[in-house]
Amino acid sequence: METKRRVNWRILLFALCVIIGFSSLSMRLWWLQTVEAAKIMDYARSQWDWEKTLKPKRGAIMDRNGEILAYEGKAYTVNARLKPMNEKDQDYVKDPYYTATTLSRILNAPMDYLLKRLTTSQSNVIELGSWGQKITEEQKKLIEEAQYPKLPSGEQVKTNQLPGIYLTEATRRFYPNNSFAAHVLGYIDLYDNPKMGLELQLDEHLRGEKGEMAIMTDGAGYQLPDGEHKYKPAEDGKNVYLTIDRQIQDYVEQALDVAEKEFKPKGLMVVVSDPQTGEILAMGNRPQFNPNTYYKGITNFTNHAVTSMFEPGSTFKIITLAAAIEEGMFNPNEEYQSGTYTIKGQTPIRDHNNGRGWGKISFLKGVQRSSNVVFVKLAYERLKLEKLKAYFEKFGIGSLTGIELPYEKKGNIANLENPRSPRDWAVTSFGQGVTVTAIQQIAAVGAIANGGELLKPHIIKEMRDPHTGAVVHRTGREVVRRVVSTATAKQTRDILETVVEDPDGTGKAYRIPGYSVAGKTGTAQKYEGNKILEGHYIASFIGFAPKDNPRLLVYVVVDDPNTSEYTTYSSKIVAPIFKSVMERSLQYLQQQPDLQSASGGDKKQAAAQQTALPPVKELTLPKFIDMATTTAQLRAKQDELEVTIVGTGTKIVEQYPAPFSKVVSGQKITLITDRVEGTQMPDLTGKSLRDVMEFASILHMNVNATGVGFVDSQSIKAGTALKGGETLLVTLKSESEPAPPAPVPDVQAGQDGAESPDDQGSQETSGASEGQSEEADASGDTNKPEEGNTGQTSASP
Repeated sequence: METKRRVNWRILLFALCVIIGFSSLSMRLWWLQTVEAAKIMDYARSQWDWEKTLKPKRGAIMDRNGEILAYEGKAYTVNARLKPMNEKDQDYVKDPYYTATTLSRILNAPMDYLLKRLTTSQSNVIELGSWGQKITEEQKKLIEEAQYPKLPSGEQVKTNQLPGIYLTEATRRFYPNNSFAAHVLGYIDLYDNPKMGLELQLDEHLRGEKGEMAIMTDGAGYQLPDGEHKYKPAEDGKNVYLTIDRQIQDYVEQALDVAEKEFKPKGLMVVVSDPQTGEILAMGNRPQFNPNTYYKGITNFTNHAVTSMFEPGSTFKIITLAAAIEEGMFNPNEEYQSGTYTIKGQTPIRDHNNGRGWGKISFLKGVQRSSNVVFVKLAYERLKLEKLKAYFEKFGIGSLTGIELPYEKKGNIANLENPRSPRDWAVTSFGQGVTVTAIQQIAAVGAIANGGELLKPHIIKEMRDPHTGAVVHRTGREVVRRVVSTATAKQTRDILETVVEDPDGTGKAYRIPGYSVAGKTGTAQKYEGNKILEGHYIASFIGFAPKDNPRLLVYVVVDDPNTSEYTTYSSKIVAPIFKSVMERSLQYLQQQPDLQSASGGDKKQAAAQQTALPPVKELTLPKFIDMATTTAQLRAKQDELEVTIVGTGTKIVEQYPAPFSKVVSGQKITLITDRVEGTQMPDLTGKSLRDVMEFASILHMNVNATGVGFVDSQSIKAGTALKGGETLLVTLKSESEPAPPAPVPDVQAGQDGAESPDDQGSQETSGASEGQSEEADASGDTNKPEEGNTGQTSASP
């Protein structure tokens, strides 16, 4: 009986356990299927769904000829494991001091900073700050060599000498020319944020669009055959081609380096443009920075060419002169009394030689000597306020130019819009009481150079698809408005040429042998509040050449050089910069010297030379691509073109210039065949560096050039069979003696076009000060200015 009772209890207990078990299981199933169903589903999806964001490649920035100025490349981030993962792990930083010492040399980082990071961090794995982020391929190789160095015997050490240091792949923005055109390009920081310049302005086009990919996988991570997936490829950013010409920009950088080293000015700025198209060919600033190492500190974030507003001084007289000629109010032979000009009840306006003037002289002589009085007479007595204001506005003063660069300022013509006295607006005729940016000056004077049309300046030439090379956007010559007639522009250019060529002209220091240069000097007094800063000036020159059909317009601005000889600012500082950039650039562009200038101004001799030249006709270049080589040669000969065949193939596959380009008879063209191996080295003597680079790029040759001008000698003899990839050394030599990049010596004070800012400024204005900006007289007067009523301090480049 007792046994039976025990069995029954066991059965009952087992039954209860089964019931409880099934009840618990049922409850658990209900809980999973209801309460935790959504959470479990999300967890499951995280296991079988695989998603990834696809990063686009940032577009490259290139010059007008396709030379890379900025690109995205492979980089690496340095990480350090400070603690072992387990007892057996030996891959961690065991000797922080040795590790920091070794890495500091490779990363150019402070050793104390690295040591502190390696010894005080509480994390298991750390990064080494900005110094270790996105390092280059070369730095990566140096770290690997330090980890596994080679013994003197040549055998490689097998034990890691830098345990705990490992690299992860990343991408980085590279600027292969370092500080070259830094303010134009801007930079990308280590967190891929665009800063400054075109990197910021064109970020939407350069950065592209992110893509995404999602697939379903099994537990092992393999894609399921019928797994749903979606794929959106990343769209890489556009490649941007600038109007900047790398060679001309290089001439600018070199000239600025020389001047900065010699005179240590507060600021320097040079802009070079093609006045016929409005394209900016070069733009340089000092101080500058290296965008590759921006984190080491930038002292100048400002692209002065578009952002800094300053009183232009006498360079502004060009606009007043053109306005007076257009209105028929300028007679070059008319005479006036120079010295001072008094508006009733106002402080007299003086010529820059303390109001002594040059007696009774012609209006033309007044322009050549940069007399303030003659320009006040033209503006105050003849043009009047409304016309003067209208012309300034027509030339774009007080308005944005619209150039493709960030933070452009529009300047200020407040003394014309709300003058508080007649004198306030009268002095704007010679560049006081008005502020401009350099790009406004370039556009305004460019209208005189090109025949009277104000053009919108461009620094972007085109944008292309990075994969197909198709052009998706292209800028062209964009006329804003006509400001003066062709005849007025021509007469203004002729007068500006005399400023440089005439013995009394203030621009004598800017003559370039063989080329007719037209331009105007300017020197503006600097201010602090309402007081003149004695001995502090902004000197400038804007000029173009050749005078009758200008290829280049160059504007140079020097802010407060470290020298007390302000009367020689123009000749010793500004002129060498201008002449170096202008002459070397004209030679690079193969601009032939002017006949009249080359013959010493002998008009009969120039005319005889002109008559002896064969007639030149313009034609549209045919499409030689896909033609047989012999057929293309014959066709080029029929069109009176000088042709160079590159390669030994039977079919033309590429040509320079491009098909349908406008050329002239006798122009040199290059045709590339479908087989370039075996090409004979041509005689490059007399060719420009551009010609050499074009030829070398076809055969993937490396070119090292010394000197300036045209090819004088070459390392590979003409006729040598080429395989491609060779290194070619060329020596360049100028046809005329190049302008020295250093200051010219022994120029007498007052004969160099330096501007002695002597006139008293007007009363304080809103946003624009009346900087003194008159020319030093040709007789050599160097008296310093008197203090008068002055305006606010102008922002200066």
